[in-house]
Amino acid sequence: MSAAKPSAMIRYTALRLLIFVGCFFVAGVAVHFGLVPSGLGGSNMVWVILLGLILSAPLSYVLLRKQRDEMSEQIVAGVDRTKARLDANRTREDAVQ
Repeated sequence: MSAAKPSAMIRYTALRLLIFVGCFFVAGVAVHFGLVPSGLGGSNMVWVILLGLILSAPLSYVLLRKQRDEMSEQIVAGVDRTKARLDANRTREDAVQ
């Protein structure tokens, strides 16, 4: 990982959050103007949050495919490095015995 470039996981999470905030705003406006029914009683905020989540999930899946692939490559590389280190430590321990 380079210090100048943010990790793929942080970038993906930030973009996912940004998409959710946008969808939350759109859902809130739609509920406010009656385009979408409001929640029951005092559950209006929960309803808007759920609408934001429902809208943002497929958008994130489609729009963030590249970032998700980069993040998974970064995770796989980290797991491979950890496995290599564990194998190196195991062979050193076996050599000592």
